[in-house]
Amino acid sequence: MGKAKNPDPPNYKKYGVPLYGAAWAPSTIIKDAPQPLDQKQEADEVSGEGSTPSPAAPTYLVFCGGGGEGRSGIPNALLLAEFDFASNSLSDMPVFKLGIGADLPYRMAVHPGGEGLICSLPKSCKWFQWDEIKTEEVHKQGLKLSEKVLTHLEGVGQQLALTFNNDGSMLAVGGEDGNLRVFKWPSMEHVLSEAQAHTTVKDLDFSPDGKFLVSLGSGGPGRVWVLTSSTVVASLPKENDEVFAFCRFSQTNDKNQVLYIAAVRDRGACIVTWNTTTWKKVGSKQIVRDSISAFSVSADGKLLSVGTIQGDIVIVNSASMQVQAVVRKAHLGIVTTMRFSQDSRALVSASMDSSARVTVIKEMKKNGM
Repeated sequence: MGKAKNPDPPNYKKYGVPLYGAAWAPSTIIKDAPQPLDQKQEADEVSGEGSTPSPAAPTYLVFCGGGGEGRSGIPNALLLAEFDFASNSLSDMPVFKLGIGADLPYRMAVHPGGEGLICSLPKSCKWFQWDEIKTEEVHKQGLKLSEKVLTHLEGVGQQLALTFNNDGSMLAVGGEDGNLRVFKWPSMEHVLSEAQAHTTVKDLDFSPDGKFLVSLGSGGPGRVWVLTSSTVVASLPKENDEVFAFCRFSQTNDKNQVLYIAAVRDRGACIVTWNTTTWKKVGSKQIVRDSISAFSVSADGKLLSVGTIQGDIVIVNSASMQVQAVVRKAHLGIVTTMRFSQDSRALVSASMDSSARVTVIKEMKKNGM
């Protein structure tokens, strides 16, 4: 007889559709959950007071994905799931699902202030709002397509990169056609519009202070844009065998800004570090031998993470550039997306195999940070 398959851990679930985007819902969207009357009365009797604190608010995760066009039978949807830190468990099923029709939501950016989220569809971008679902029996978070039409992003083709700056006052989008657009949010007033910024725009990121935007293309160097003047301040050259894949700004322990670029080389994948004053390369470290398919930096700047085409997750200490933890076969398929939580306590990742995983970051050794 064959060996029995080990059960999946509670922090790993499959949600029925290939997943391409994942994010933590801002805590600002969570309303106090109503307490059942009998529990409230019991608590009042114990405390002798007329009111009682609300139970801990749930932690929501949002995912986007689907089967695309055609008759695969796999829907295109936005999903919400809950994660419980106490039990280290994801909800068995999505707690909310919003069908998108025939259009695959391929990329997603959540507004940091809790206003909603933007999704890139094959031809346009759509704005979705958080929607509180409240009845006597049910009190949960949902999503709905907004009445707000993003006119400047209608009919622009597939956008491969979407990101808000830290305070949510600007939105940057980069297209498969190489066009780069930056808007003020929510007015959608143009800040930057550059046709053929790259052959294809692959990734974008704002600096923490909002002054710079870095863009990566399908080939050639990265570019650093000064947003006040809409000009290129620096070109970031690559080595002969390098392909730049992802870019993320962060801050070091002394509060200086730093730029990380995850790059693929013939012998594996590395993280390249850049000085954001001189825009010179100051370090490069190979992390894995496989190609990488996802990259994230924690909000506190202490950790970097990469996902590989083999389904592995690797967490790296940013100060030492040493591997902190590895989750082999975290997913059975390619890791399509990953993102640290706002408090840097956990990392969500997802895959084309329809799986989602939350990896809680263990306490770091004092000499490791």
